[in-house]
Amino acid sequence: MVVHPSTLDLSLTALFAGWAMTDEVQRRLADRGLGDLRFNDGVVIQHVLAAPLSITALADRMGVTQQAASKAVADLERRGLLSREPDPGDARTKLLHLTEHARTAVEATRKLRSELQNELETEFGAERVADTRELLAAVIGRFGGDDAIRARRVRPPR
Repeated sequence: MVVHPSTLDLSLTALFAGWAMTDEVQRRLADRGLGDLRFNDGVVIQHVLAAPLSITALADRMGVTQQAASKAVADLERRGLLSREPDPGDARTKLLHLTEHARTAVEATRKLRSELQNELETEFGAERVADTRELLAAVIGRFGGDDAIRARRVRPPR
């Protein structure tokens, strides 16, 4: 059975549209020499972006075990996106910092998402895109997702 996107319910349409746009951003990042980045890297990076954090604080913010956070950090560190530096207030603690590579990736991703939105506004109209964004934001609020977004704790459903 062939399924057309216009026949999907809103939850699947929004999900698949997000995936399609994310895939396009990933493709464009790769075209710009940033193919080593993964979508899930942003789950960690978003927390360290505001200020350096300990692994304990990162785990708490992400709602995962310290072991899970350590594993994610080790991968990002190995790929040159995070570094650990001593906490000036407590030499026993190491703080996670974004590397220049990670900051470049954040800026490139922001720019590409903006470009993609501009392309959609050109193709479908700025008002239509704005209305769609407002509707989806209202749906997020309807199901209690506002706080998770504000706290940078958005995760896939369990």
